Amino acid sequence: MQKLEAHEMPLHKVFSSDYDFQIPDYQRPYAWQEEQAAQLLMDLQEALVRGTDEPYFLGSVVLVKNSAVPKADVIDGQQRLTTLTILLSVLRDLTEDPELRGDLDRLVMEPGAKIRGLAPRPRLTLRSRDADFFEKYVQTKGAVGTLLTLKEEALRTDAQKAVLRNATVLHRSLTALTEERRLELAQMLAERTFLVVVSTPDLDSAHRIFSVMNSRGLDLSPTDIFKSQIIGDLGAEASEACATTWEDAEEMLGRDDFAELFLHLRMIFAKKRAEQELLKEFPEQVLKRYLPGRGEVFVHDVVRPYAEAYAQIREARYESASGAEAVNAWFRRLQQVDNYDWRPAALWALRHHEDDPAWLDTFMRALERLSASMFVRRVYTTPRVTRYAELLRQLDEGQGLASPALELRDDEKAETRARLDGDLYLVGKIRKYVLLRLDELLARGQGVTYDHPLITVEHVLPQNPKADSQWVGLFDEELRAQWTHRLGNLVLLNRAKNSAAQNYDFAIKKAKYFTGRGGVVPFALTSQVLQHVEWTPDVLKARQEELLGVLFEEWRL
Repeated sequence: MQKLEAHEMPLHKVFSSDYDFQIPDYQRPYAWQEEQAAQLLMDLQEALVRGTDEPYFLGSVVLVKNSAVPKADVIDGQQRLTTLTILLSVLRDLTEDPELRGDLDRLVMEPGAKIRGLAPRPRLTLRSRDADFFEKYVQTKGAVGTLLTLKEEALRTDAQKAVLRNATVLHRSLTALTEERRLELAQMLAERTFLVVVSTPDLDSAHRIFSVMNSRGLDLSPTDIFKSQIIGDLGAEASEACATTWEDAEEMLGRDDFAELFLHLRMIFAKKRAEQELLKEFPEQVLKRYLPGRGEVFVHDVVRPYAEAYAQIREARYESASGAEAVNAWFRRLQQVDNYDWRPAALWALRHHEDDPAWLDTFMRALERLSASMFVRRVYTTPRVTRYAELLRQLDEGQGLASPALELRDDEKAETRARLDGDLYLVGKIRKYVLLRLDELLARGQGVTYDHPLITVEHVLPQNPKADSQWVGLFDEELRAQWTHRLGNLVLLNRAKNSAAQNYDFAIKKAKYFTGRGGVVPFALTSQVLQHVEWTPDVLKARQEELLGVLFEEWRL
């Protein structure tokens, strides 16, 4: 059990030689806005006006810290510690009292003590991208005046811009106070303002504490923890370069998809279904291959290229001198399946065959066929993931396009055919996927796209025809039960259903319901229906066989 310490501490003890606060590179950048900085100062001033001696609490910080040394990695509390440092620095540079200036400067900067072996240094060190800027323009005595002359557009990072904006708003407010009032505020900050400092020497337990405390900051994700392990294994120069590469990849994908990528990486490396949470499995199944000593390889050969592959798949933007559009078309089709379990195999393929669009075209065709079959057959998660895991094993063994897991067995083909030939409409999740896929096949060569805000599935033979309609004469109850929900009787519309028109006789329905504005029908599947003069059981039977034949040929069923 890791030792946990929690203490209420006044700021003069927080900003002392007991702590050397470090913001790890895996943390979020400094991001407090002017409103939050101004609110902090306002709260402090209101407490000062009340004039009591009761302590004023600013919340908590969570640290990874060994009690024997001052170095403390900040897991939660970065925003407060950074803003307090700005506030103390502004107060220091505004005062005309040299003694007070020295006292405030010692809260911001460790002056060093030769007899104790302490070197001069900032009390708080920001992430490597912003640390030098923060020390030069905030923490160094007399630097705030120079900071306020900087132009925001000339600054490198959003964190630096936030520092400038917040220093400006705090400086403006503090300048309006008298010297005496600023002294009272500084005294209150040092003696009566408290933080609860929670520390543990173990990063995982610090993360759990942070999550339980439900602090206002962004919760650490497993990827943040992995980043800390990788970056912590590197030297200073490599650490900054890898942190930059990592953050660029995360920014490219967005935080949620970047976290999703690591789930896929776990599958690519482990080739089996997850049994525990990612935070427990990933270090054992993936990171141990790179730690210690090969963290740079993981960042540059795994995180960066797989993040780029993920973006290409997600956005269907694979590029090649030839054949790229065929590959991207498969990505777009796969995105329509109701799960992303196919992505690890697609990522593996793109990572290992990026320069071979013909191979990718063949592989993605087979992967879409497998994914579509499992989708149509409603294969549950565990057997589905197990199948993709087996495919990844075979790919790693070098079986490539001949991997048995990529092929459908005879019984799987038969079940897929039966599902497609059944009451397709009643399986809500798959009907639109199958119809859009079929429509694309029918419109091949016509540049089909599906840029419609709304696409609905409609019956030609209505579900509940009126008793005096032609439908009742053409289809008795048995025939209606046989044909109503099957593939041949379904069409696509690019607008909401018109309930009043659903039960029209065929000729009226064609004219009022299945034609778009100006008589243009955007779907080949629907256009075929308009070519018929009547809609009879024989027409339906022939259409069913024709459409099934198209799908069976495409998916080699």
